[in-house]
Amino acid sequence: MAGVAEKARFYLERAVPQLREWEDKEIFSKDEIRTIVQKRNDFEHKVLAPGNKASDWSAYAKWEQSLESLRSKRCQRLKIRHLNSAHEGQGRTLSIYERGVNRHQGSSELWREYLSYAAKIKASKRWRRTMTNALRMMPTDPELWVMAGRRSAKNGDMAAARGFFMRGCRFCTTNSRLWLEYARSEMEWLAKVDKRKQSKNGKDALRPDRVEDDDELRIVDSDDDDDNLLPEPSVAQAKVIDKKSAQQLESNPAMDGAIPMAIFDISKKQSFFNADVAEDFYFMLASFAHVSVQPKILQHVLDALDQEYPNHPATCDVYIRQPIIGVSPTTSEFPKNLREVLARLNKKLEVTTDREGLQSKTISWIDGYLALENLDAGIRAVLEHTKQKMSTT
Repeated sequence: MAGVAEKARFYLERAVPQLREWEDKEIFSKDEIRTIVQKRNDFEHKVLAPGNKASDWSAYAKWEQSLESLRSKRCQRLKIRHLNSAHEGQGRTLSIYERGVNRHQGSSELWREYLSYAAKIKASKRWRRTMTNALRMMPTDPELWVMAGRRSAKNGDMAAARGFFMRGCRFCTTNSRLWLEYARSEMEWLAKVDKRKQSKNGKDALRPDRVEDDDELRIVDSDDDDDNLLPEPSVAQAKVIDKKSAQQLESNPAMDGAIPMAIFDISKKQSFFNADVAEDFYFMLASFAHVSVQPKILQHVLDALDQEYPNHPATCDVYIRQPIIGVSPTTSEFPKNLREVLARLNKKLEVTTDREGLQSKTISWIDGYLALENLDAGIRAVLEHTKQKMSTT
């Protein structure tokens, strides 16, 4: 433990100037600073000891964040507007996360926590470097690719976002998470394009939003060194999205809904694809009721379900719920459409390949409506009766 104690002392001594400033400006008392030092010492010994866990580093970083929050509140109360160590708290937390992910490189949760904190404090360069390192360490983690793609999309750079989603899809071929988020991002972009078309400057609906250079995570950049290169897919992984599909995804103007449909079509070729995944695609796409090309995209998915999985509970569930998708239960249109839903339900229960599976799906969406506080009493009674019927037959 002698080596651990020396390392702990090294990291603790780096914070001495900050602690002295806190004491000089009476932000913390001597007893409080003594407690802070003891707490940091305990954390350092814990994270430096053999057999430490990723959760130990996470707890240390969260404690530092709470301390920084307390320091900030006291400075506001004492009207202290300038501190030489104002940003050292954030720097210390980033350092803890950096040391933690270097020790536990396979901890996806710790990487994501690190990235979330960097984004929270707007440390764009640090976020960019950390995301690159995380993707290189865990290229098959869909959540990391989702974070990278959605950040670029949020900044208005859909070309970069598509690049990340496409590259990630080549690595993540065992579950549908990334593929669904890719399609969701494209639908959000279509919604933005529709909104721009309705504005006075609708002629430039596809213009990219302004992106700060420091906030951009690049796939290829001649100015970057080798440390900033993202992982490259293998020959087999590259074939997940062939050249023709890749060209369509990259160059399509995104006005006619072809990109979400292409994502769905390519996902059909993956090992994870089944009727339930197609159903997830359908209801995710159905949530974008105000996108002009949504009906065309929904019909494309429904046609695939009918062709590939006729009378499967997922296909039947999509068909049954079609009349009330996007219709608020508080509108006068909902009761009329609900009658059509119940008629379709009775019909599909007779022909489905898995009656119990369809009943389970029906109970699930009925529970969602019954959880609404402002649901009409008549509609609630009908749904409760239907649920009871599904549970007993």
